[in-house]
Amino acid sequence: MSALTRRGFVSAPLGAPFVQARAQRPNFIIILTDDLGYQDLGCQGAGDLRTPHLDALAASGARFTDWYSNAPMCAPARAALMTGRYPLRCGVPTNNPVMPPSEIMISGLLKPLGYATGVFGKWHLGETDDRHPNSKGFDEFFGFHTCNDHFSHRNYWFAQGGLSYHDLWHNRTEVWEEGRYSTELWTEKALEWLKANRSRPFFLYLAYSAVHYPMHAPRRYLERCSHIADFERRIYAAMLACVDDGVGQILDFLESSGLRENTFIVFTSDNGATREPRAGMNRQPARAGSNGPHRGAKFSLFEGGIRVPAIMSWPARIPPKQVIREMVMSVDVFPTFAAAAGAALPDDRTIDGRDILPVAAKRASSPHQQIYWAALGQAAVRRGKWKYIRNPIEADGTPEGMKPIGGDDSVFLADLSEDPGERKNLRHVMPQLVAELDRAVEQWLAEVKKP
Repeated sequence: MSALTRRGFVSAPLGAPFVQARAQRPNFIIILTDDLGYQDLGCQGAGDLRTPHLDALAASGARFTDWYSNAPMCAPARAALMTGRYPLRCGVPTNNPVMPPSEIMISGLLKPLGYATGVFGKWHLGETDDRHPNSKGFDEFFGFHTCNDHFSHRNYWFAQGGLSYHDLWHNRTEVWEEGRYSTELWTEKALEWLKANRSRPFFLYLAYSAVHYPMHAPRRYLERCSHIADFERRIYAAMLACVDDGVGQILDFLESSGLRENTFIVFTSDNGATREPRAGMNRQPARAGSNGPHRGAKFSLFEGGIRVPAIMSWPARIPPKQVIREMVMSVDVFPTFAAAAGAALPDDRTIDGRDILPVAAKRASSPHQQIYWAALGQAAVRRGKWKYIRNPIEADGTPEGMKPIGGDDSVFLADLSEDPGERKNLRHVMPQLVAELDRAVEQWLAEVKKP
């Protein structure tokens, strides 16, 4: 099981041996997109989407082909990324963000080491005071809590009694930026914060709300993407182009400030592209995002819901132009950043992630023998080339698509090396392996609920 504990914690004095000299500590940036399809970057094979800045970021370091989100939906994926712990272990198995206040995030790990910490964009990890970003180790928060209109910054989807509500905050103060496109706003505020904190080590968490519905984009980006005939795909492309421009602005600032060499950047998505009708046209299932050859979408434990684009770039340590085909996951970011900063991991809880800098920097093998998921009644494990799913759903945007497939495919075994699209069920061909992986899932489900 991919879990570890370490002695010591960040309360150790800064002069302790495990702490690097302050001048040598890297800066950290996580750039997270929302509902981005596996194939929706130029460097991932998207012929119609233009993402030059993200492609350049990939070329400057390592692009991962087998990076997994730890959940096929927003809040659990973000909780796992921030804590290094499986969603079931850190208390966020669904999109209801009720993470226990005792959970430690990357920000809480780095702040005691003298890092400036800022989060911009989508939070979705709790709205109560003890779950607020400012209570979770972030000095600065500018963003929203759940799901917003990109221009009015109002939530129309989770309104009580049919009434929308405004959800835009600077720390704990409500602010108004009506008419400002959210993606541009997150980039602008992140850049302001970076400029104010360039003289100290920093951790920036830039959580873009694109390409999540509502499908909104400024006209100039729609015009830039006019080569795409399909209007639904064009809006999606325009939203992503704005994200790409924002990434370019961040990279330009780092270069001009002399900070790029020692800044460790991770780019990924919370889950795969969605098929939800509210992200589509005329209340039909969305079809703008592409998960490439993979079956399923957001909410599904087929590859389309959990296998996501991912990039690691740290010019001081990670060689350029690498394509990494090792199996890794989002919970690995927490211990990887901890190791790079010279911080010890907490010794009072299980950390499921592992340090994967050796994978990116030295072409080491994956530290994981297997990785697990549980979501919406589904459970899955990948072990090497084998992927086992119990009670899979298609999540194809139809009401039936959110129900377990049932029948013979209620238990699904795929050989991903031969069948990355998970179309051929091998459960009857390899019944002993099915039984073995089913027992492994059962044991993991029992163990992962422990602190």
